[in-house]
Amino acid sequence: AKTIYQFHIPRRMKKISLQWRITLMTAILIGITCVSMNSLIGYSGRHYMDSIGSDISANSDSYKGEQEFFNPESADLDQEVTIIVNGAQESFSTTNWCITAVVTLLGGVLAYFVSGRALKPLHTFASRVENVQPNNLTDMKITDDVPAEFKQFSISFNQMLDRLDEGFTAQRQFTGNAAHELRTPLALLQAQLELFSVEHPDLDAESADFLKLLQEQTGRMSQVTKTLLEMSELRTVPCNDCIELAPMIEEILADLSPVAEKKGVTLECDGTGTMVGSDTLIYRLIFNLTENAIRYNRPDGTVRVSVSQDGDDLVVRVADTGCGIPEKYKESIFQPFFRVDKSRSRENGGVGLGLSLVWEIADIHGGKVQAEESTEKGTVMTVPFSVRSEEHTSELQSLR
Repeated sequence: AKTIYQFHIPRRMKKISLQWRITLMTAILIGITCVSMNSLIGYSGRHYMDSIGSDISANSDSYKGEQEFFNPESADLDQEVTIIVNGAQESFSTTNWCITAVVTLLGGVLAYFVSGRALKPLHTFASRVENVQPNNLTDMKITDDVPAEFKQFSISFNQMLDRLDEGFTAQRQFTGNAAHELRTPLALLQAQLELFSVEHPDLDAESADFLKLLQEQTGRMSQVTKTLLEMSELRTVPCNDCIELAPMIEEILADLSPVAEKKGVTLECDGTGTMVGSDTLIYRLIFNLTENAIRYNRPDGTVRVSVSQDGDDLVVRVADTGCGIPEKYKESIFQPFFRVDKSRSRENGGVGLGLSLVWEIADIHGGKVQAEESTEKGTVMTVPFSVRSEEHTSELQSLR
């Protein structure tokens, strides 16, 4: 049987950044080199000092006989010469070790900054990777102005982005085409079912339940198709409207008041703000968040939609008093067709695309929807939007 030797990096080393690994390895290498040089130079220095001491003692009147090397313990030697040579050897050794420590320390510090400089393209690449989104793949490409070591790496990364862009484009096209093809037959099927139910009001209970189930499922499929078609066409919607959020939120709450009354949920709103974007899409974003907060709220609960200014961002918050979202699902809820509780979602008529559509709309407007706070007492969904210059906003208002 063959024996395979595998070398593993210690677990503690894996937690250290690459820059610190290079620094530590360089410092250790410099330290070993300095210690080796110090030992060799120290041995050589002591040898020559012994020779010098021997020569001095040989010419001294107090020295009797000949000796091949300087021996400080010899009783025949000049005591004064012995003290001087011993002191010089100790000073030489101490100085050598101090120089070793200083050189090792300075070498480690220098290695840290040099390695940081050398790894700067890698840090730039890492930050670029973190900012990659489905809608900015072309902008995230690495330019040709990179070190030779990163040349092939950058080419491979750019090719990967091209493949991803082609894949996302094909996916959007397929989704749009499929939704477009399904919309007409589903609408026809839904119309035929409604017509059949009107023409046959005297159906038995079992047939009526079956017909009702068909109508519900056909309606769900039609809603899914409509949402998928909207998502595939989002990128083509112009986003240059000047939007007053306060009147829009009041209109949304008025539209959703029947759903809230049926659930026993109180609707509240406060704050105002102006932003630039697509009036239709922003309406749909706030509508979906508010509708979702109503559907998954407790009876006699509250939904509060607020707008506030946070630095350069205009933040829309939708807070509810529902049961909250588990921590592990805070990111997954924005994926298409994802449901935290599938049974509750079906009871509430959800298709799993509402929050995914919200994420797409927020991304188009330069924002990012997130569950800012979620506990057993409720959830707060936030969407920050970057506020454009007042001159641009005034110009859009004048055009309207």
